[in-house]
Parts: sequence; structure tokens; C-alpha cells
Amino acid sequence: MINQKIAQIFKEISELLEINGVAFKPKAYKKAAEYLENLKEDISSIYQKGGVKALEKLPRIGKSMAKKIEEYFKKGKIKYYEELKEKTVIRQIVTYYFETKGINLDQLKRDAKKRKIIYSRFTKPAKELLILSGSVNKAKEAMYKVAEWAKSRNLDYAIETVFKKWLELDRLKPKEIVKKPYYHGNPMVWSQTHRKWYVINDEGEWLEFAGKQSDIEWRIIK
Repeated sequence: MINQKIAQIFKEISELLEINGVAFKPKAYKKAAEYLENLKEDISSIYQKGGVKALEKLPRIGKSMAKKIEEYFKKGKIKYYEELKEKTVIRQIVTYYFETKGINLDQLKRDAKKRKIIYSRFTKPAKELLILSGSVNKAKEAMYKVAEWAKSRNLDYAIETVFKKWLELDRLKPKEIVKKPYYHGNPMVWSQTHRKWYVINDEGEWLEFAGKQSDIEWRIIK
């Protein structure tokens, strides 16, 4: 479990560094995280046997990361990680907003570079949302609720939409997805009385369905 915990921290460090536009380091932390995830021996056992020097000798783990792992064992946290989270809070919120729109970080960077997305336009509402929610995690939770609610209704949404819906967040629910049966483009109905499917043709006639269940096409109706 400790291997997975430290691996997760290294993954998040990688993501935070990438959000902050740092080169090279994100890949190093990502590779270190992957190594720790696949390491069969408990990393704490390795540390207990040989200290920080033993950690430095591990593949993908250099002096800097070894010291951070030692710091985690001694203090239960990594200062560098905590500082990164504080430094990137606004970027985390903006990045997550675009993730809910289906735009990953790489695409966001490309679009911002080409001026398709004016990144600075989103920093002010992100700051306001952080103040309103009190933490990055709560801001993300609120955005997720608004995003799911809006997308289920084919509505567009902005970070500001979270402000408008703030007092009703607990009541916001995604629209229920309704699936209706069709056969060759014609709607179908189930007769509870006859325990049969019927196909409704263009003239409105009910024709008994003689096909297989696999022939029925279920369409999502919003």
C-alpha cells in the first residue's frame, strides 16, 4: 500500500508540474510512479534496510526523489508536493474545467498557444470559485455536478455557471437517460397484455414484431 501511496503522490506531482508548464520533470516523476506501482518489495522495507542510499540505487529514483520518499516516511507528507498544490490552485481549477469539456491538458496548451483559448479569461472566475468553495477539491466537485447536469441537457456551461447554481448544487441532477426501442427506424411498443413487441409503421399501424431481441435498436432520447 505504501508503494501505491507514494506512486500516487509522484503522479500528482507530475500532473502539477505539467500544469505549471515545467519541462522534463513531469516525465521523470511519472516514470518513478510507474516503477513504484510495479515494485513488488515494500519501499519502506528497502528504506529500513539501507536508508536513503538504498532508495537512490533504485531504478527511476534519484537523490531528489529518494529524499522526498524519506521525508514522507519521517513526516507523513512531502513539502515540495504541498507547495506545488498551493502554487497551482488556480491552474488546477481552470484545467479541470476544460477536462469536463473534453479538452485535456495537451490540447488546452495547444489551443492557448494558438489563441483559440484565451487562458487569462478563465483565471478570474477560477479565483472567485476557489474563494466561494474554500478548496480546490470542493471547487472541482461543484464543477463536476454542474457539468453533468448541463451535458445531460445539451446545455453549455462556464465556470460562472457554478456561481449561479451554487445554492442548488445538491439538487442538481443529470437528466435521466431514456432509451426507446426502434426497428429499421420505426418506433416499437411493448404490449404487456399480449407479452409481445409491436412495430409502429408510418401509417400508425401496430405490426407484430417477429425478429430477434438483438434486432432491436435502442436509441437514447434526451
